Amino acid sequence: MNVGTERSISRPASMEALRANTIDRTMLRTLARALGDAPIRLELWDGSRALAAGAAATYRVLIRTRAALAGLLTDPQLQFGEHYTAGDIEVEGGSLADAMTAVYAGVGEPRGLRVLLDSVCSRLSRISPVRARGNVHHHYDIGNDFYRLWLDERMVYTCAYFPTPDATLEQAQLAKLDHVCRKLRLRPGEEVIEAGCGWGALALHMAQKYGVRVRAFNVSRTQIAYAREQAHRFGLSGRVQFIEDDYRSATGTCDAFVSVGMLEHVGLRQYRELGSVIRRLLSANGRGFIHSIGRYRPMPTNAWIRRRIFPDGYTPAPSEMSAIFEPNGLAILDMENLRRHYALTLEHWTARYEQAVPVVRRMFDEKFVRTWRLYLAGSTAAFRTGSMHLYQILFDRSGSDSTPWTRDDIYAPG
Repeated sequence: MNVGTERSISRPASMEALRANTIDRTMLRTLARALGDAPIRLELWDGSRALAAGAAATYRVLIRTRAALAGLLTDPQLQFGEHYTAGDIEVEGGSLADAMTAVYAGVGEPRGLRVLLDSVCSRLSRISPVRARGNVHHHYDIGNDFYRLWLDERMVYTCAYFPTPDATLEQAQLAKLDHVCRKLRLRPGEEVIEAGCGWGALALHMAQKYGVRVRAFNVSRTQIAYAREQAHRFGLSGRVQFIEDDYRSATGTCDAFVSVGMLEHVGLRQYRELGSVIRRLLSANGRGFIHSIGRYRPMPTNAWIRRRIFPDGYTPAPSEMSAIFEPNGLAILDMENLRRHYALTLEHWTARYEQAVPVVRRMFDEKFVRTWRLYLAGSTAAFRTGSMHLYQILFDRSGSDSTPWTRDDIYAPG
């Protein structure tokens, strides 16, 4: 693929400057080739530009420093995020999510030493309860007021379920709560254990609409405090118990075990342990449900996301999830992929976030604004292009006859 460059208008003042200018343009051409057919025009601080031959330059990426240019070549996954949030890289010509979607589609899956090292680290990491609490604090305890700016009214921070593409975010999140409950076939009086309950929306919905009793575990102090306030507000404190503790501490038995958006924080080495905990808690005819971001095959988490957004985060492939079920005598009954629903969820979140940026900037700073903009945009691009998926898995004990013949009841009018 031929890549052309244009010189800066300014002239180098010395041989040393000429040499540096030549190296910069060489690195720029190399980076442009790496972008494949993505419709991106790269531009340096001195006006030098590069564009892959045959591509329409829909988006302009301005690289303001030599360190940013070198970083994009040596470790693009990590360094794009580091330099974008620092303001050393700007993306123009459209939304950041659209530009990143074009790059993901043009470049394909990441490769190289960084990917190999991250893959090894993901498989070796042991996430203890203490470490899990620290990871959750890093992301979820930065303030309910921040999340309230751009989540729905129930504060649901997981993939919504859109009955139609034009449904509102509030409608889609309520539909998701019902979708989970209907898959579990909850019945009044049953006991439910929820692992990783967020701000409590699902636990409260299960108790209020389906008449079950819920014990919900979460290590986020701010989320638990909010959930308890909501339980008191709706008169559900007697039917929903929000417990500030690790899910591994749960005792007793339950008719249904549910986890929505927690598996991404568990860690690969703990999957068999998670399955053992579920096996211990489920009654003879109990059902289990896991809702998790995943991949279509094993791949490590983006290095920047792992460093800045979700420490120790990992999104598993179905083959890796099997470590939860197979060693523990748990049988998968149903698996659904809601990838496109998550892309649309993220588009709603991003629109609300951008409207709230002036408030976010006052609450934190410009770097924080850019960090979360990149996180939402990159996630949107990943779900649009199929780099990321969203799996809902229903399961029970092997040999149990607790589920109906068909899944018609899941989709029947409520």
